[in-house]
Amino acid sequence: MSEKSTLSKLARPMLFAAALIWGSSFFIMKNTVDQVPVFFLLAFRFTVAAVLLGLIFLRRWKGSPAGLFPRGLLMGVLLFLAYTAQTYGLAETSASNNAFLTAAYCVMVPFFAWLFYRQRPDLFHVIGAVLLVAGIGFLSLRGGFSMGRGDLLTLLGAVFYALHIICGARFAQKYDVLLLSVLQFVMAAVLSWIFCLGTGSMPDVLPAGSLLPLVYLALMCTVIALLFQNIGQKYCPPAAAAVLLSLESVFGALFAILVGQDTLTPRAAVGFVLIFLAVLSAETKFSFLRRKKESAETDP
Repeated sequence: MSEKSTLSKLARPMLFAAALIWGSSFFIMKNTVDQVPVFFLLAFRFTVAAVLLGLIFLRRWKGSPAGLFPRGLLMGVLLFLAYTAQTYGLAETSASNNAFLTAAYCVMVPFFAWLFYRQRPDLFHVIGAVLLVAGIGFLSLRGGFSMGRGDLLTLLGAVFYALHIICGARFAQKYDVLLLSVLQFVMAAVLSWIFCLGTGSMPDVLPAGSLLPLVYLALMCTVIALLFQNIGQKYCPPAAAAVLLSLESVFGALFAILVGQDTLTPRAAVGFVLIFLAVLSAETKFSFLRRKKESAETDP
């Protein structure tokens, strides 16, 4: 069996595993940010990822075009801003809210593409936006139609994630996506260390029990999940890949509830469902449902 054939069969399991791993990161990060300063957490995570991926893809750097570097560094700035807003938001909201509100970036991407590249959103993107706004309302709005700071920071993080994806999609057309990933982790690590040292966030001693979560976030949630995503998206149809990756928000809420960190209220459940439907509408246009219907109609 050829390498391509093997990877094609493993693509969907890899994407599912990436979503599962990223989903697990929300409750782990929620516990970790209570013990470890945010900028140190990000510095540790991005540094480990940058070093390991840099070594893994060392041979790919030969002959790299000069334009790769500024684009990778720009993506690193956006990644740093996204993770910073999301992580600070997580400190002030629930892991479930953080997971689903972060997934809002999937709905934002088509509208940023319209803004920057004149790629007009279609009906399914508009439906997704409406569902998203309704879901955010159920999930986050309090009395007087106000939102908590943690939810607002999480949504700001989703904006930066959307911009990061817009840049990545455009840059990957010309440059090696794996080397772009390494460069963005390098830049994000540098910025994290600057803010970590500049704000006095460097801990003298790591709190007991915090090292293992930090290693898990760096190795599993950054290095392994990223590799699974890159390989899976290359060998899996885009609609199927989007559905599998969108499960990250579902797993994020599920893990938080299972470990007793969050409780599922009826209002939150409605919000979760609406946001998940918004992601499916924007990312897949519900094409998987139409294919099943067409297949049923053609069966004898």
